[in-house]
Amino acid sequence: MSIHPRFNLTLPLLGVSALALCGTATAGFVDDSRASLELRNFYMNRDFRHSGGDEKQDEWAQGFLLRFESGYTDTSIGVGFDAYAALGVKLDSARGRSGDNGIFPQSTDGTPADEFSHLRGTAKFKLSRSVLRIGSMFPTLPVLFYNYGRLLPSSYSGSLLTMEEVDGLTLHAGRFTHSAQRNSSSSDRISYYRGGVESDHLDLIGGSYQLGENLTASYYYGELDDIYRQHFAGLVHSWPLSENLLLRTDLRYFKSRDDGTARVGRIDNDTFNGMLSLSAGSHKFSGAYQQVSGDGEFPFIGQDPYVVNLSFHGTFTREEMKSWQLRYDYDFTALGIPGLTFTTRYVNGYDALVDGRKQGKEWERNNELFYTVQSGPLKNVQVQLRNITFRSGGGLTRDVDENRIMVGYTLPLW
Repeated sequence: MSIHPRFNLTLPLLGVSALALCGTATAGFVDDSRASLELRNFYMNRDFRHSGGDEKQDEWAQGFLLRFESGYTDTSIGVGFDAYAALGVKLDSARGRSGDNGIFPQSTDGTPADEFSHLRGTAKFKLSRSVLRIGSMFPTLPVLFYNYGRLLPSSYSGSLLTMEEVDGLTLHAGRFTHSAQRNSSSSDRISYYRGGVESDHLDLIGGSYQLGENLTASYYYGELDDIYRQHFAGLVHSWPLSENLLLRTDLRYFKSRDDGTARVGRIDNDTFNGMLSLSAGSHKFSGAYQQVSGDGEFPFIGQDPYVVNLSFHGTFTREEMKSWQLRYDYDFTALGIPGLTFTTRYVNGYDALVDGRKQGKEWERNNELFYTVQSGPLKNVQVQLRNITFRSGGGLTRDVDENRIMVGYTLPLW
């Protein structure tokens, strides 16, 4: 199914027309609906380090995200409609200080836009415990994952069927044809993450099944037409060792091959990655390993591949790259500060193939403080501070020091 970007606003008409056919059976549609306004103030500073001299970028913006989610009509096939409107406003930035931060769209001379916006809609149809959505969505699937790491979220347009007819089993099948990037007002053909090579569509199918109380297995298949096809298998297990100890294992495997005319070149690799985490009261200790084996980089769409060593700056998915991670999380509730958490992690990647030699290497260190105000007039206001250090060698990319500050608040409208 093809949804041209100019026609995103026809989806509200689809929802309205469907409701008109349903007559007065709209009690569930209205009673179960909800709306909210999310405010996000975002600042990002990047200091690139390279032999040609330092280059600094900094941008400050205010985002508004209005969401509406309806219930379903009281008909044999329930009909509903979701919509969201987003607006990003530049508070401070200019040509020369705005680059590849992914916050604002830019003109050809590098000048950031003063503002950008978009309006999207999704029609949804429910039968029993199965839902078909047609329109713009925020998928969180191993073969297609949206990004909300900047001012506004990315989204994907197409159709997605979600079935939960059997307890513990969730199945998905869909086709996506367009994507809206996190710093764009337009909706463009879905494309490969590097170089913007477009494809006609992405098809996906798969699901997850809960094998007992603490074990979940999943399988997904995705095919980006004429670029790549990909199998995913995953296993997540939680093992309570005692009242205060929990061991969690997250294993992920991807098998990727080029497809059709192979528009981005040869892809023939296997990617294994897994994370082991031990939660002990307010402490959480994690270790991870990730390896790309075979020809080409690990292929994905958008900004976020579903791999354990995905970090705030790097993905560690280059050709033949191996990487490991150490991570520590702490919840300050035990010290009498509920709502405050701290995360630090270090990821080290090596043996990436560059110019026919396994010489590429990179490492990243992240520190994050996240606080949600618990009471008073600022209750539920969220403050997020992130500090990032990224270094590379062997001809991979530029070094960077980075800071991000986000202040957010979600106001329920009804």
